[in-house]
Amino acid sequence: MSKTFTIIVPVYNEKDNLHRVEKELSQYIKDCPISASILFVNDGSTDGSQKIIEHICTKNKHYNYLLFKENKGLSAAIKAGFDFTKSDFVGYIDSDLQTTPQDFNLLLEYIDEYDLVTGVRSNRQDSFTKNMSSTIANSIRRAFTNDGMDDTGCPLKIIKTDYAKKIPMFKGLHRFLPAMILLQKGKIIQIPVQHFPRIAGEAKYHLWNRLFGPLVDCFAYLWMKKKYINYEVKSSSKKDNIIS
Repeated sequence: MSKTFTIIVPVYNEKDNLHRVEKELSQYIKDCPISASILFVNDGSTDGSQKIIEHICTKNKHYNYLLFKENKGLSAAIKAGFDFTKSDFVGYIDSDLQTTPQDFNLLLEYIDEYDLVTGVRSNRQDSFTKNMSSTIANSIRRAFTNDGMDDTGCPLKIIKTDYAKKIPMFKGLHRFLPAMILLQKGKIIQIPVQHFPRIAGEAKYHLWNRLFGPLVDCFAYLWMKKKYINYEVKSSSKKDNIIS
């Protein structure tokens, strides 16, 4: 049986990007070596993004959406995508398309052997301030997690869905997905991917929340790591009244 792949696209006030997202993802669905579908997660947009999303989903059978009642942040949008996904693999890409969905094929080459494959942005096309703040934030995170990843902020990842659904998300945890897979004794790898300038819309993160936010989240991660429960079931009785 062919494997299946769901691509989560978190959206918050990205109406000027959505038609380009549709064009590029529709082409990628044709190029993907396995069966792929798209799940928009509208994080309470107020700019008319939802109307465009509904139009896209109505005319494309491979597209679906979730709409939040109010803005809850990127981690919540990714968590919702994990919760509603039923495919073998789940990935995500930002709706600003500073990465290309075509590079998912680079990551798919490793997903059978690894449980999370993340992109690492080569030749980043961002401002000096944005690049420097990301470098500092990644250094802080690595010091706390020892995950060995250079760029967990890269918005191009694929995870085995069984692992993704076990991640206990909290606000800011999208920066710690590799570390959370390691807590499950999973295997992770990073692969270089392309990066492009933002064409439309506005960045949602700036210097202050790129540095202070990740530092605070590191302490939350350490608390979670100490309390994290990880178990494997060796066998069960499989009685119908207990286990379906």
